[in-house]
Amino acid sequence: MFTKILIANRGEIACRVAATAHRLGVKSVAVYSEADANAKHVAVCEESVLIGPPPAKESYLRADKLIEVALATGAQAIHPGYGFLSENEDFANACAKAGLAFIGPPASAIHAMGSKSAAKALMEKANVPLVPGYHGDNQDAAFLQEQADKIGYPVLLKASAGGGGKGMRIVEKSADFKAALESCKREAINSFGDDKVLVEKYLTRPRHIEIQVFADTHGNCVYLFERDCSVQRRHQKVLEEAPAPGMTEERRRAMGEAAVAAAKAVGYVGAGTVEFIAEESRNGEDGNFYFMEMNTRLQVEHPVTEMITGLDLVEWQLRIAFDETLPKTQEQLRIHGHALEARIYAENPEKGFLPSIGTLRHMHTPPAVTFQLGNGDVPGNPAAVRIDSGVRQHDAISPFYDPMIAKLIVWGNDREEALAHMSQALSEFQVVGLATNVAFLKRLVESQPFSQADLDTGLIERHHDALFPQAQPASVHILGLAAASLLSSEQNAGAAANDPWANTSGWRMNGVLARTLEFAEEANSYVLTVGYRDTGWSLGLNNAVSAMTLVERTGQHLVIKVDGTAIRGTVVRAGDVFHVFSGGAHYVLDYNDPLAHAGEAEAEGGRLTAPMPGKIVALLVEQGKTVEKGAPLLIMEAMKMEHTIAAPANGTVEELLYAVGDQVAEGAQLLAFKAA
Repeated sequence: MFTKILIANRGEIACRVAATAHRLGVKSVAVYSEADANAKHVAVCEESVLIGPPPAKESYLRADKLIEVALATGAQAIHPGYGFLSENEDFANACAKAGLAFIGPPASAIHAMGSKSAAKALMEKANVPLVPGYHGDNQDAAFLQEQADKIGYPVLLKASAGGGGKGMRIVEKSADFKAALESCKREAINSFGDDKVLVEKYLTRPRHIEIQVFADTHGNCVYLFERDCSVQRRHQKVLEEAPAPGMTEERRRAMGEAAVAAAKAVGYVGAGTVEFIAEESRNGEDGNFYFMEMNTRLQVEHPVTEMITGLDLVEWQLRIAFDETLPKTQEQLRIHGHALEARIYAENPEKGFLPSIGTLRHMHTPPAVTFQLGNGDVPGNPAAVRIDSGVRQHDAISPFYDPMIAKLIVWGNDREEALAHMSQALSEFQVVGLATNVAFLKRLVESQPFSQADLDTGLIERHHDALFPQAQPASVHILGLAAASLLSSEQNAGAAANDPWANTSGWRMNGVLARTLEFAEEANSYVLTVGYRDTGWSLGLNNAVSAMTLVERTGQHLVIKVDGTAIRGTVVRAGDVFHVFSGGAHYVLDYNDPLAHAGEAEAEGGRLTAPMPGKIVALLVEQGKTVEKGAPLLIMEAMKMEHTIAAPANGTVEELLYAVGDQVAEGAQLLAFKAA
């Protein structure tokens, strides 16, 4: 086995590889950009080397620098993780020339699968099922339309060199083909420098099922069963599970054998994933499945395969790269139970999944057990909950990289049990400091279509209204937790002062102290009337009065009773914002302290601030310009997504404070605006 490897990546995959290397007695070298100097993956590796500035093209994408560091530190191999250079054939070739083992497939296999159309031509020769379509070189518009007419509408136009949902158009009828083709080609040339497209039959309710394959240098190749990755938004996966619901043994074998044939067709070595789109089974018969593409690397969702097989796939990668044979034959592989993975992202689902950037001021995760991966005979330790994360509390999610916080993986004896574990685990996952998709994931997991395995790639869009319900007002229980946190903190501060004049117990000789507390969220505001009592408080809300007592407080965790009902929750205060977690819900309440904020409203009236750290990519108005409410003023970019800053009212742009290309911090004033 290798004695030292360099991990040419960051985040949770770098931590994951380092953990397996450590278990095998292999030392790991981390590389990091200036933005990742204090990152978790740097801390868990035995050595670490600064690789460059924060932009990936100046650090993690510097193949020459990575190889230089590997040689300087005495590493014998490079693990590319996923993303960055993991599917870069030039990098794989450069590693080989430098005498370093590339822990991935040979460059020839990466090249063969790099073009969608070329890959499909290879798969056709290997008798792997393909979606009916045209994947050739003739790009004449009239010819392509003729092919689409033969295939039958709807059809999908797809950039041959594309990915990530770019350069794709669905065409419903022949009359729309020409315009859709022109649009698709424009986007393809702008995104990939290649406007070649392919035309395929569009399946209206496809499932996305992928097969995990492994091959060694001795001619052996196996499939480690399937994963269902149908639940997606913008062609990006949200939830993954293994095995796929409703999969019959016959279909599993057929898809597995097709995946192995695909891997052998390109001389594959190492871990890979063959992705298929599949039609729903009808009348008791399995539907058709078609080759879509092959990812020549380990996948983000590989943990669900590990959970149902009990195998450490990273260990398999290392052993195969060291020229060992596969640890198992196909006949020795077994499925145990059911596993689900949810990707916890720093993003705002209610705002089009806009990335959220900031510091993880508070991060509480459900109790997790280290999953002791075994030899695959039985699961090493079927822990109900596993968390793979590259960040810790107080770390920052920066604008330079993918905003993933963690992968939450659960295991159960069957799908129903796994769903219950996932729902509970999401209820306990708490993050303060930036927006997350946790609440959305919980609604998705508990939704009728997902829980009943009515899966396809359009699930989220089709059930949008149910998955994005109108926000419900905070109950007196939620407001009571926020109030109890505030009031008990005041009392504790007064008691600590040991000064009768600082006492905040609310004691009065001949009466009851009454005060109001004002809280607000995006859609609602609340005025609580608080009366101080000997054994607690009274809470008045909307002409109803409740009795509240604090039963227990341990740090941020509180137990209160409201009219005799026990309420448990966690309250995290960040300035004047109270984050209340209770019953799986997360409420964000702004506390209006009239003394602390007196006079601020007028001072802040002319400010427009950055909602996140990012770069100014466009100024849409000039200084002195009069605009109407809602008019776009400028565009910011962060994590390859754009955010438009609009006028809050009719008024005048008095001053532009930044130019195109400038980097701005979250909360920075972008321009001076005077309302009419």
